[in-house]
Amino acid sequence: MQKTAQNPIVIPVAPECISRTDGALKTRAYLMRIATQKTTEFIDITAQVRGCVDDADLSNGTITVYSRHTTAAIKINENEPLLLQDMEDFLERMAPRHANYRHNDFTIRTVNMTEDECPNGHAHCQSLLLGTSESIPLIEGQLQLGRWQSVFLIELDHPRPREVVVQVMGE
Repeated sequence: MQKTAQNPIVIPVAPECISRTDGALKTRAYLMRIATQKTTEFIDITAQVRGCVDDADLSNGTITVYSRHTTAAIKINENEPLLLQDMEDFLERMAPRHANYRHNDFTIRTVNMTEDECPNGHAHCQSLLLGTSESIPLIEGQLQLGRWQSVFLIELDHPRPREVVVQVMGE
């Protein structure tokens, strides 16, 4: 199981589209492109999120980390190998990969289909348990993560390019 991102690409979103200032309030947004490597993968993106915060140069506010995908999640938890395996096992028990999902029956499904559609009902159900975003307070320029907390992009489907938006708002 891979636990760290392999050099994700962090791209500041075009300032003319995203950045704004309302008095002391400023907003900066970043797009992280990450190629996942395997099914059910916990990728620690904490360092890249901190890099976005450093680049934004704000003191106090909120950081939102958001997955642009319905089969990938963003969660804060501990980066400990045995725990990550426990969490992977938990997700498999809650929504097993090989269970029967109507979403996977391409003989009856007609909505949101693509040429290369794959059976991934389990990944959508697992994402429902986890969610697509986390908010983190920023105080005096520091992310307010606890001692053991890390920010993860969690691949729930199959390896592919993923996008994570990091929005930093504050003063």
